[in-house]
Amino acid sequence: MKIRFNIEYVTQWGEELRVQLTKIAKDGQTKAMKEIQLDTFDGKTWEGETTFQNTGAAGIEYKYAMYNQGELVWTEWEVAPHKLMFDGVTNSYILSDKWRPIPDDLPLFSSAYTECVGAQSDGYKATDTLYSSTLQLRTVEPRLRKGEYLAVCGSSIQLGEWKKAKRMEMINLQEWAVNIDADMLFDVAEYKYVVVDKNGDILRWEEGSNRRLRTPKLMPKQMWIKTDGQPNLSSNNWKAAGVVIPVFSIRTNKSYGVGDFGDLKALIQWAVKTKMHAIQILPINDTMMTGKWQDSYPYNSISIYAFHPLYCDLNALPKLSDKLAMEKFMMKQQELNALTQIDYEQVIALKMDYLRKVYAQESKKVLESDGFKSFFDSNKDWLVPYAAFSYLRDIYGTPVFQEWPEYSTYNKKEIDKLTAQDSKDYDKVALYYYIQYQLHLQLLDARNEARKQGVILKGDIPIGISRTSVEAWAEPKYFNLDGQAGAPPDDFSVNGQNWGFPTYNWDAMAEDGYSWWIRRFQKMAEYFDAYRIDHVLGFFRIWEIPTHSVHGLLGQFSPAMPMSIGEIESYGLHFNAEQMTRPYITDSSLEQIFGYRADLVKSIYLDKRSDGRYDLKDMFASQRRIEAEFQKIGKTDEDTIALRDGLYTLASCVLFVPDRKSRDGYHPRISAQMDYAYAALSDFEKEAFNRLYNDYFYRRHNDFWYKEAMKKLPVLTQSTRMLVCAEDLGMVPDCVPWVMENLKVLSLEIQTMPKSPALQFGHLWENPYRSVATISTHDMSPLRLWWDEDEERAQQFYNNALYKDGPAPHPAPGWLCEDVVATHLFCPSILCLLSLQDLLSMDEDLRLPDASAERINIPANPRHYWRYRMHLTIEQLLNSNSFNQRLRDLIENSGRG
Repeated sequence: MKIRFNIEYVTQWGEELRVQLTKIAKDGQTKAMKEIQLDTFDGKTWEGETTFQNTGAAGIEYKYAMYNQGELVWTEWEVAPHKLMFDGVTNSYILSDKWRPIPDDLPLFSSAYTECVGAQSDGYKATDTLYSSTLQLRTVEPRLRKGEYLAVCGSSIQLGEWKKAKRMEMINLQEWAVNIDADMLFDVAEYKYVVVDKNGDILRWEEGSNRRLRTPKLMPKQMWIKTDGQPNLSSNNWKAAGVVIPVFSIRTNKSYGVGDFGDLKALIQWAVKTKMHAIQILPINDTMMTGKWQDSYPYNSISIYAFHPLYCDLNALPKLSDKLAMEKFMMKQQELNALTQIDYEQVIALKMDYLRKVYAQESKKVLESDGFKSFFDSNKDWLVPYAAFSYLRDIYGTPVFQEWPEYSTYNKKEIDKLTAQDSKDYDKVALYYYIQYQLHLQLLDARNEARKQGVILKGDIPIGISRTSVEAWAEPKYFNLDGQAGAPPDDFSVNGQNWGFPTYNWDAMAEDGYSWWIRRFQKMAEYFDAYRIDHVLGFFRIWEIPTHSVHGLLGQFSPAMPMSIGEIESYGLHFNAEQMTRPYITDSSLEQIFGYRADLVKSIYLDKRSDGRYDLKDMFASQRRIEAEFQKIGKTDEDTIALRDGLYTLASCVLFVPDRKSRDGYHPRISAQMDYAYAALSDFEKEAFNRLYNDYFYRRHNDFWYKEAMKKLPVLTQSTRMLVCAEDLGMVPDCVPWVMENLKVLSLEIQTMPKSPALQFGHLWENPYRSVATISTHDMSPLRLWWDEDEERAQQFYNNALYKDGPAPHPAPGWLCEDVVATHLFCPSILCLLSLQDLLSMDEDLRLPDASAERINIPANPRHYWRYRMHLTIEQLLNSNSFNQRLRDLIENSGRG
């Protein structure tokens, strides 16, 4: 069999094209083959030929790659390679292809669109019919909706003589094809692509000039596959609206005091009723460490794969055969479900008690089932270490594996022995197999229901992992366990955020092609069609905080390029490492921080230096030491906390932070201009420091960080077809939008946090199409609470963003909230995802009377209790006909219905 490749691609001197081939076996397995070198006579048209022995092969996948001086520069889009399936008759193929970059309308190629909204194959075949010689027309068209199909119509009899369209078949990802008898195309034919319904009736025609086709004379059993550019069809940009809510916050009549995967299906019903096409949730991974309320933090999971038992729908499990025990559970369900907020400790204790009992009752039957065996075989690489970790945590009473008397260092052989079916511990280990299997079935059921109803489920991938997690225990080579990840100061926290997560060892991850991340993304794609990358800036650089710090102010970006003393002084700032990296503590700063207690602080916590300044005593010389001493005191009154926080401020009052790798490298301390060390500089020194600071944080690293991100993100974002949405808030360097544009990743747009420093509030009508618009996130005050927290800023928003005259009303009335919701729905963003709290704010009868009770998280408080629950049940929401109709009308009128 001969295959001839042909593509037009303009190259420069030294550049060349090759074809990367992959064989598709009849059982679906793939195997990479030798590349084919293409030739050109003009630097534009590239051709090459191969003879292919198709024994055992069903077809090939292939993509074109561009090389420069023998080095690979780039390839076509990885997600949708060209595909040629052999028909068993044709013995010669001529392929006329188009180069496939990452498409500008990438969201329409994601599973969010193809599986939930877009046109889908219905089994119609347009490429099965073969002729003596065959022309196959192909083109990529992603903009069709369910019930629409692509067709071709033209001047020849074969093309319907402009009267009847010839329907095409979807043969690949958004790629359509149709076979035509080449021998019957006698002259130049003209044609257009059209959209038809299931009956073949034409709904709309391609715009512009007719396409022209001159078919070369083909030999018998020869096929010419001609790929055209995308049809010029008029089509409104697809947009969707959706709701954002943590699963734990959902409430139904059947809930056990917390939302679960069964409740998620009820929420889908409400989304359908109001014409919403997306539901975004927070992370749902297992965070169980102690069983206490501190485990409520959803971004601190013990496994990147395992789901939290909290989300298991007990109603979907078999009832307990012990009727008295079952009755007690039902009584407890009503008690916990009546609470206004989640009682995490009671809920998780109840659910684990039920799961243990139903496991004892049902485990033999379930663990021997074909369904469970298939699940186990597909997931054992993570499931076995997770179950072992959970069992060991239970028996040793701590997730801190370094403190375990046995198994503190992961050894696969020992863990395999511990978890073997003939092990005395197997029954207790397998409890966690059973729980994860049930959670898998329940979330998969919710995902299937969402797809059926045209609703996109959007998940959340946290940037960090817990240092007491399965991954830190079993795969420590991927992490820097002596570092702490966080975020520099921003609108959420003036001291920065210290998440406590270990940072990633990107060098180790690169060695195996980022397989750790790829496995994580591909597992998530089993349940979600879109995802949010939490803190996407972490893939460019992470804010790494020394272990001796509590706050984030003494952090530095990693990787980063530290400044030498010579570079610092080139700005006109004389550098003294002793003075500028040592806390700046004076009588004046002590008076300002501590007031009347300044003398007390001097006597207990400080040593006076010969130059009149002060040093923290050794036992208080870092924030962690200060924290430890105050924990011994055991007081949490306001005065004690203020004293401790004041000492934290002293410890971080420096102008520069030494680089942790380079002995002679330094980083300007983030937000140093807000501190006393900066205030003590002369005006000339301040001006020099400001220039240095701005160059360092906003210009110095752009190319460097761009290259860092482009090592990782292309591999990860193309490892699945989920729709990629980035949380790109905070201190955003210029290189971030460059990468997101290249990879077609959706940005996050919040009107009150504009990307441009020149704007007080974002201009919604300027939102890019590839973006997610929202009013607030889980880390922010919902709309009504924000409105009353800062009345001056609310007034500015009222006049300058809503364009209304006069004083702003307080508290925020429903009509005003509706205006804010409406302006977001009508913006150009492909997704407008609004929190349930902000949607309900439109209705003064439905919304929660206490706006402050709607807040989910306070980032400045690392020990915040995540316990918000919607005050209505989904059943009540479904019956709120007036509100639902108002919301539905807004969504439909905005073009998102």
